[in-house]
Amino acid sequence: MLTIYHNPRCSKSREALALITDHGQDVTIVEYLKNPPSAAELTEIINKLGIHARALLRTKEPEYAELGLADTSLPESVLIDAMVTQPKLIERPIVIDGDKAVIGRPSTNVLNLLT
Repeated sequence: MLTIYHNPRCSKSREALALITDHGQDVTIVEYLKNPPSAAELTEIINKLGIHARALLRTKEPEYAELGLADTSLPESVLIDAMVTQPKLIERPIVIDGDKAVIGRPSTNVLNLLT
């Protein structure tokens, strides 16, 4: 079963969810703005994505500048804590299948988990 970290107000997130359901896949929907992941969960997601925390940050959100997150000397733990407390900073959607995950930007990235 797939899991999508979803924001229903985001067109890319809605597109990714549609791709999943159009392929007949069962999916657990996590509205991460209402139910943000813990630091441990977010760390696990980042590991499944095979990226650094900074690559998951939405840099155009006002909170990014307000929290001084452009500082490249900040450790991963600070970036993860910022995303946990300000989930708007998490890039979306994230789709997980077991030990694999993709960021659904573009939404067709999700197809890598469906084939």
